[in-house]
Amino acid sequence: MSLDIIKLLPDSVANQIAAGEVIQRPASAVKEMLENSLDAGATQIDLVVKDAGKTMIMVVDNGCGMSETDARLCFERHATSKIQTANDLFAIRTMGFRGEALASIAAVAQVELKTRRKEDEYAVKIVNEGSVVKEQTITSGPVGTTLTVKNLFFNVPARRGFLKTNAAEMRHIVDVFTRVTMMNPEVGFTLTSDGKEIYHLYPGNLKQRIVGLMGNVYDERLLPVRQETEKIKINGYIVKSEYSKKTRGDQFFFVNKRFIKHPYLNHAVEGAYMEMIPKDNFPGYFINIDIDPAEIDINIHPTKTEVNFLDQNLVYAVLHAAVRKAIGQHNLSSQIDFNSPAEPNIDFGKVVSADTPLFTSVDSSTTSFNPFRTHESSGKISSNEDWRKLYGERVDEPKDEVVNSLVDEDDINDLLRGINLEKKQDLPCIQVNNSYIVVATESGLLLIDQQAAHERILFEKYLKMMDSSVNTPSQQELFPIPVTLSQNDVSLLKEIMPEMEKMGFALQQASPTSFMIMGTPTDLGDNDPVALVEQMLENQKCNAKDVSITRKLNLAITMATRLSVKENTKLSNEEMQNIVNQLFSSSVPELSPSGKKIMVKILNDEILTMFD
Repeated sequence: MSLDIIKLLPDSVANQIAAGEVIQRPASAVKEMLENSLDAGATQIDLVVKDAGKTMIMVVDNGCGMSETDARLCFERHATSKIQTANDLFAIRTMGFRGEALASIAAVAQVELKTRRKEDEYAVKIVNEGSVVKEQTITSGPVGTTLTVKNLFFNVPARRGFLKTNAAEMRHIVDVFTRVTMMNPEVGFTLTSDGKEIYHLYPGNLKQRIVGLMGNVYDERLLPVRQETEKIKINGYIVKSEYSKKTRGDQFFFVNKRFIKHPYLNHAVEGAYMEMIPKDNFPGYFINIDIDPAEIDINIHPTKTEVNFLDQNLVYAVLHAAVRKAIGQHNLSSQIDFNSPAEPNIDFGKVVSADTPLFTSVDSSTTSFNPFRTHESSGKISSNEDWRKLYGERVDEPKDEVVNSLVDEDDINDLLRGINLEKKQDLPCIQVNNSYIVVATESGLLLIDQQAAHERILFEKYLKMMDSSVNTPSQQELFPIPVTLSQNDVSLLKEIMPEMEKMGFALQQASPTSFMIMGTPTDLGDNDPVALVEQMLENQKCNAKDVSITRKLNLAITMATRLSVKENTKLSNEEMQNIVNQLFSSSVPELSPSGKKIMVKILNDEILTMFD
């Protein structure tokens, strides 16, 4: 007789499984707690964390509070006041609705809840540990709710072991805090970490809230975006084109005040900036899309950051038109020449295809620094370095750690035959198309990509600098250069600053959201140090989940790509010799850090065959 093998999971186990979907790190708990306070109608919400939320997370609000029965029920799974029937899922306007947040938090932490309604004389206190109610008492307290979460993942040590450093976890908390508070400017918020107040946001309008979160410099950078149709209402701000950045840190989309991620809509905004910003820069925006809940599905992911639109093409078109309208009305770019002056009441609201160019092409080429040059070059230097192609999105290229396994030593010996690396003798070199170096050797010819070769040289140079025990001397700036960052980027910059100082940077924090660049690497040349810092931060964020790309690799590749000599750059014979000699002294001379082929060999036998 066979035994039944399917059994119902105990509530404690089921709750931990649900917690794994909803509560992934301290920031996940922060998000659920803040959203619950907003749903309670609070006008003031205070967030306090210790050890980046690992030791304690406390949220205090002045919302409606809960009755004794509701306070007990809120820890049960799927206990919610937001929905009663399945149809209610298509009319959701609140932040939370599935009734899993507190149950999931309580399953993996020690939770204390104190809450009181206005009509109640006393508050109720409930202590819950690992989904087990340990205490329920009557106590005194103000109207509202105080929820304290201690020792997150205390009963799931494996999950706790996967948490990152305090600095990394705190960045996630600040990120969540920014997303929740931005589109609720009528509510006051504070964020305190380890006894230090990071944010104190007063009730106000949306622009004031953005400035409070992103820094005072944004007061002059923002332009309003507004568009309304029968089904959609667009409201928010975009950042002027001259303040575009190398990072996506200033891009925020909300649907009915809920933060979302939507690459398709991101394309709608970026397409509106066509020809107005460099192609490797990104515009900033803070936009809310107000739409009938029946037109969207927000229940497709546990974190509710992804949504489906019933008619996403319509949303795309209206959003694109709204941003174009804001750009046109405020004449964002000084480099655009309008043949005829715009009428004061001109309507840019007509929906057009995202592929239709808004303006005529503008030559955005800039001069790049050539570290080998001792005199001014007459050759045109292209700024055609697309990081998204070269590094950011090149997922199919081999990483630097594995390229050594691709090297055929016999093949390299054939290539280098006749080159005495110790004597560093001059080799016959010519330049082709101002982009390639042809070198004559005993075994034949080498065709070298000058940009890829120089990237390899600089990459290994900066790796050695970061492995050194001393900092590289920097070139002091006569006038320190300010760089304004989001709170998240400030935290990330502090993490990578020791490696940056090894490469020659000198930075000082001037305010909670800004740094002064006091010194730069001696070989930085005409490169924009602010853009370089922003690019470093962007690459760190883009590759944060790739364990094979370390912090040092990210920084070295960023420096090498930004500072390398570019294609279409005329080089002197001495400059070509320097590239060739240093390339063959590198550890992997045939591949760039991103995996691009540096050289092509043409052996003597192949040359003879061509003329046979």
